[in-house]
Amino acid sequence: MASWWEKHGVPRLIKCACSQGQIMKARSKVVPHAAGDVLELGCGGGINMEFYVPERIASFTGLDPSPELLDMSRAAAATHGMKADIHCGFGEAMPFADGQFDTVVTTFTLCSVASQVAVLSEIRRVLKPGGTALFLEHGAAPDAGVAKWQRRIEPVWKRVGGNCHLTRPIGAAYEKAGFAVDRQGAAYMPKTPRPFGWVEYGTARVAG
Repeated sequence: MASWWEKHGVPRLIKCACSQGQIMKARSKVVPHAAGDVLELGCGGGINMEFYVPERIASFTGLDPSPELLDMSRAAAATHGMKADIHCGFGEAMPFADGQFDTVVTTFTLCSVASQVAVLSEIRRVLKPGGTALFLEHGAAPDAGVAKWQRRIEPVWKRVGGNCHLTRPIGAAYEKAGFAVDRQGAAYMPKTPRPFGWVEYGTARVAG
């Protein structure tokens, strides 16, 4: 059974932390590229809704494990006039058909899933041939000193931040999963402690 913090505190913490100014600026560089039949994995909170371009979207589907965050996502979709088919579920076992989506969007999502490997495999499965994964994630920093602090902080941070990891690879994880990755940005976010601030964004397509 989920604790009070997991049920009520974590969703509010995520919504607040993931909607800060620098993060919203980063989202604005990624989300507008979504097109066709779109799946947003980790759509809870509806933070990305303002960045989608309705004329580019044929259909929008969302998936998130948090009922509390999904309520926020549905409200955001309604506010922005987005017709959305939003599901409660996990990225490790998506309730969607093979090759269903043109675009899969993940923003600050792979840090907290139970299995990054399983989720990336599922993203490959549900993408259409030639489809695109758009990603914006924080994770393992390239600098040894920062990475050392990430390893120190992570055990406590995971408990506070809803299983959020600081040491997971980003673009390299997509590549290991068989994607060809175009990193369009990789840097520390301004005004953010470096152990929490390494961000990569770009596109990933099934290699070959």
